[in-house]
Amino acid sequence: MFANILERHLACFKQLPALEREIDDIAGRLTEVIADGHKVLICGNGGSAADAQHFAAELIGRFEKERAAWPAVALTTDTSILTAVGNDYGFDKVFARQVQGLGRSGDALIGISTSGSSGNVVQAVQAAREQGMYTVGLLGRDGGAIKPLVDSAITIDDPSTARIQEAHSFILHYWAMVIESRICATQAL
Repeated sequence: MFANILERHLACFKQLPALEREIDDIAGRLTEVIADGHKVLICGNGGSAADAQHFAAELIGRFEKERAAWPAVALTTDTSILTAVGNDYGFDKVFARQVQGLGRSGDALIGISTSGSSGNVVQAVQAAREQGMYTVGLLGRDGGAIKPLVDSAITIDDPSTARIQEAHSFILHYWAMVIESRICATQAL
């Protein structure tokens, strides 16, 4: 079983070099968002919610360098908001309402969805676009309903949710490294 899973993981990761330009372009845009004093909002469900929290922690805490905290919010963490909005408006609105309340023009939203079609992520992206935010989809399979809605998308074409999430985690770590190295290099000048 171990060898089989490892082989499937490696096969999934072999598609990443073809996505390098898009991954780097998004890293550049996210760097600009933060360097310009704006914030990054991140959302997703299940394992993607954990990825959203992880990426926010890398930006607010640190990735590898001692530096100032940068504004990032995982929209997956406030149980009072999630349950109030879910109860009053429906689960599809739990991220969109937060985007409406927290998002501003110049900010970024990263919507993470291994299916590419999570209804609450779709609505968050739509709300972010209405706010004038830069929208990113970190997606799986064929990109689903979210891919045509976002400004930039990275789609991991694999049938396994676990393999998609492993690639997403790698990409989020890469973005954190790029953002940190570019902003810290600029501040050192």
